[in-house]
Amino acid sequence: MMTAAVTSLQRVLTALDHREPDRVPFFLLATLHGARELDLSVREYFDRPEHVVEGQLRLRAKYRHDCLSGFFYGPMDVEAWGGEVVFAEDGPPNSGSPFLKDAETIRILEVPKVRESRCLRKVLDALKMLKDKASGQAPILGVVISPFSLPVMQMGFESYLELLFNQPELFDHLMRLNEEFCVEWANAQLEAGATAICYFDPVSSPSIVPKALYLKTGNVIAKRTVARIKGPVAIHLASGRCLPILDCIAQSGMIAVGVSAAEDLGIVKAACDRKLAVMGNLNGIEMRRWTPLNAEAKVKEAITKAGPGGGFILTDNHGEIPPQVSEEILMAVSEAVHRWGRYPLDWMEGYGPE
Repeated sequence: MMTAAVTSLQRVLTALDHREPDRVPFFLLATLHGARELDLSVREYFDRPEHVVEGQLRLRAKYRHDCLSGFFYGPMDVEAWGGEVVFAEDGPPNSGSPFLKDAETIRILEVPKVRESRCLRKVLDALKMLKDKASGQAPILGVVISPFSLPVMQMGFESYLELLFNQPELFDHLMRLNEEFCVEWANAQLEAGATAICYFDPVSSPSIVPKALYLKTGNVIAKRTVARIKGPVAIHLASGRCLPILDCIAQSGMIAVGVSAAEDLGIVKAACDRKLAVMGNLNGIEMRRWTPLNAEAKVKEAITKAGPGGGFILTDNHGEIPPQVSEEILMAVSEAVHRWGRYPLDWMEGYGPE
């Protein structure tokens, strides 16, 4: 009697439960490569949800990875507030001039309504289509920028630091507004078809703010926000380090954490101690210079350090692979995962599930 094939969704859920599935799951978050697949400019690609859906489906079929993503581009979260988005042909869209020119404007700022925002509705439409196409076979990722990190785009980094350190009343007010937006935006994505939410929070990383400050700000905000999101949430610090604050993240309601390429994946996995699954940590910037042999070696190294016992999803360290990374290298990563990621990992010396 033949055994039914394991779906990507089953594979990911097993790993998140800190058990070993049939293979190490991996997420190939090559967002802009979808535009290349459709021979469209970046602006054209993100103009219609159908384009993003087709790009995601093609990338998953081509590289045999384990998720679909409704993510368009980071500045979309600030575009909904009236912020500027700057498009480029050789990279992701970026935020333009901050729309909060004066901190006092925060007092009269109004939270945008998610379902009335043209840009956000495109994402929700894409998620609905992805849910229909996936038919329960693969997880679908939704993405939000954390309330604590969003002000970098809303008002600029220097002005935000001034607010954070010297204007606590206005800081608290902006956080409450951003929390309302983040919760509504996350729940709208879950309702549209997202399986889980990725909570991007680079400012919370000890690469940017000291742990003592994070405990009083980003961590408190994350706990309040995640408690109101009606689905599983993973945190990603967008290349920032996580190790010094793992204990806090584990208590904030997250199920997984993205790991920086600057950190040892094995040390982070051990520190998570089954309280968090780990995602990472292939260096997307260095990928531009990899050969296929480099790609295979890096994949094997990551699996060696974090694969035993489950609780691991192989992906890049930032949450978006640069478009300059070639198809040859993306294919080499995929082939290496399918070759070396099969459980049991009995090719490893001293292997034994944790």
